[in-house]
Parts: sequence; C-alpha cells; structure tokens
Amino acid sequence: MRKLGREFKEFISRGNVMDLAIGVIMGSAFTAIVNSLVKDIFTPLLGLLTGGFDFEALAITLGEGENAAQIAYGAFISAVINFLLISIVVFMLIKTINRFRRKKEEEAPAPERLCPYCCQPIAQQATRCPHCTSVLEGESVVAQDN
Repeated sequence: MRKLGREFKEFISRGNVMDLAIGVIMGSAFTAIVNSLVKDIFTPLLGLLTGGFDFEALAITLGEGENAAQIAYGAFISAVINFLLISIVVFMLIKTINRFRRKKEEEAPAPERLCPYCCQPIAQQATRCPHCTSVLEGESVVAQDN
C-alpha cells in the first residue's frame, strides 16, 4: 500500500500532470472571459442588427397540448451563431498575440560575436574585448546559440 502511495505521489507531481492541470484551469478561465465577451458585448450588437429578433424562441411544435414535443431549431441557430462569434473572438485574440510576438522577435538585439582569443561574447561594434582586453581588428565571428 505504501508503494502505491509513493507511485501515485510521483505520478501526480510530474511536470506533465501539473502542466495539464494548469492548462485546464487557465482554459476554463479563458472560456469564461470569451463567453462573457460574446454574450454581453457581441450578442447585443447582433441583436441591434437583427432588430432584436430572438432566435431562441423559434420552434416547431409536434402535437397538441401543454406537453407537446418541440423541435427547438432556434436554439440550434443561436448555438451556431454563438460558435461563430466565439471563433471570431478567439481568432482576433490569437492574431493580436501573434502580432505582438512577431514585433518582439523583430526587436531582438543583433547577435554578439565571439572574441577570437578568449571566445567570450562581445558587441558587434567592439574594437577591444572587455574580457581579455585583446585588440580586435574587424573580425566578424558570430556567437553561436548553445
């Protein structure tokens, strides 16, 4: 029994399980934000465009009486519209995030070069190595990523 407990503790403390748990929690929080954006902002705007028409009320009643079955195709239409709105919102968010990432990559500093004597990184414009103080004569050895 103790071995089983130890194995479970090892399993639950692995990075993959924790990353997955964090991803699920963040996904739930993000879902709430996107749903609120669609429900509270975009759906009322769509209501203005359709003249306040409520798709949820559309249904076909099968039979008669109070408990007659209904095909609520309006709820389906509303779900499709919500899906499309959520898709557009997520697309625009990802597009904005990607734009900031690209801008950040473009602003990356120029690669440093290596001193040919001590192999330490130095600035491109340096004429003397700040580490070994060797005089550099226009070498253009670029530092390599490890």
